Amino acid sequence: MGQNYLASLSHFIPELLACLTMFGLILIEATYKEEEKGRGFLFLAAGIGLVSVLVFSFASLGKEPVAIFTNSLIIDSFSSLMKMVMVLGTIGAVYLASTSNDIEGNLKPEFIIMATGVLVGGMLLSSANNMLVLFIGIETLSILSYVLASLKKGDERSSEAGLKYSLYGGMSSGIMLFGMSHIFGVLGSINFTEMAVVLSTVDTTQIAILLPSFLFFFAGIGYKIACVPFHMWAPDVYEGSPLPVTAFFSIVPKVAGLAALIRVSQTFFANPGALNIGWVGVLSIVAALTMTVGNVSAIGQRSVKRMLAYSSISHAGMMLMGVLVISELGTRSVIFYSVTYLFMTLAAFYVVSFVSDKYGNDHFERFTGLAFRYPLMAIALCIVMFSLAGIPPFSGFVAKFHIFTALLAKKYYVLAVIAGINSVVSLYYYLKIVRLMMLKDPESEEAISGFNIFNQGAVVALTIPVVVLGLFWEKLIVLADGAKVFLQ
Repeated sequence: MGQNYLASLSHFIPELLACLTMFGLILIEATYKEEEKGRGFLFLAAGIGLVSVLVFSFASLGKEPVAIFTNSLIIDSFSSLMKMVMVLGTIGAVYLASTSNDIEGNLKPEFIIMATGVLVGGMLLSSANNMLVLFIGIETLSILSYVLASLKKGDERSSEAGLKYSLYGGMSSGIMLFGMSHIFGVLGSINFTEMAVVLSTVDTTQIAILLPSFLFFFAGIGYKIACVPFHMWAPDVYEGSPLPVTAFFSIVPKVAGLAALIRVSQTFFANPGALNIGWVGVLSIVAALTMTVGNVSAIGQRSVKRMLAYSSISHAGMMLMGVLVISELGTRSVIFYSVTYLFMTLAAFYVVSFVSDKYGNDHFERFTGLAFRYPLMAIALCIVMFSLAGIPPFSGFVAKFHIFTALLAKKYYVLAVIAGINSVVSLYYYLKIVRLMMLKDPESEEAISGFNIFNQGAVVALTIPVVVLGLFWEKLIVLADGAKVFLQ
């Protein structure tokens, strides 16, 4: 049911808190002098603000779904859970930024402020029930991301990353708007609920116009989740960006794009017909190519960060398979996968960041013999690599198992076989770093200052859910099962 404006605001508290946090951080940063490097109060304020957003998003779980602001946004358990994943990803990236040397001290506040702004865009995307709101969410997320990618002002690779990101982003936004304009021309509305009603009455000629139009529309979302053929920017942008930015890009924009894609798929393409066949067919091809290109390209990488970039592309393809089945089982699988992917990605980037800060690069050779120097960190990274590869009993295996279950329930056997082959291929590059850490002698005996007790504790804290969710996954699945997409 719709809500009036004031009542709508009462359901919009997490987004309002995120905006308030962003503006508050701008004001706090303005009070610091250039030479004041610590800025401890700013990090404290960011932590309090983001935790508040997390708490209010959690409080929205299980509540009756509502449509707010004249049905332009949907607040339901699905959107609230995806927002929680994005907020946790932002908190993890902010902590990494506070300890990393890859971002200069006076630029760290800028990262936190813009990351919070990207989070606001992602939260809008997860609740969007309107083409205009969806576009605003994507652009809010994208424009700030262009700046984040080029945050290292004196680094040519970072400047190149920002330029590539903005060029690809501008092109994909233009293609998406072109598709949206045709969809509006045929359906006469930009509200998802009204569009879905008209969609059930379209004739063959209109379907012929809508099919390519929805493909153009998909370009904007596909670019955010870095799926083939919209992935070209990802490796260079991920490698050129500072490590905390790369970790942030791997989680928040990807989860936001997947949330929007799930809502669009279930709103417009749940019913059998030509549109459903066309949409599922395209997503099936894209998912298969995304997994394959991501895994094959990751094999020859020398940089661990670039390897993780290609790895994130392959995982986007895996989650895309949960989207294309267009069912509650598929939605549940994507939610579970997003949660496990959050912890795996953050833990991996934390270890890579601390090693990179020490040696100035993140090549595979820098991890040689890590088990003999920092056994806890090596074990944690091994667990994450095994989980990313889908080896039991870790959470990555359970996440992939539920994706396969959703595929087999719809009898998408070819896709399941392709996904299985890709999981085997990914073992090669994930186990490569495990072999170097565990079986090779240390390259150097120098201490890595980033592996202090607090940072090691943070890595262990992120690794624990990777193990726990692999052994005791039922409760999260039950929570994800209750997070259904609300359709009016």
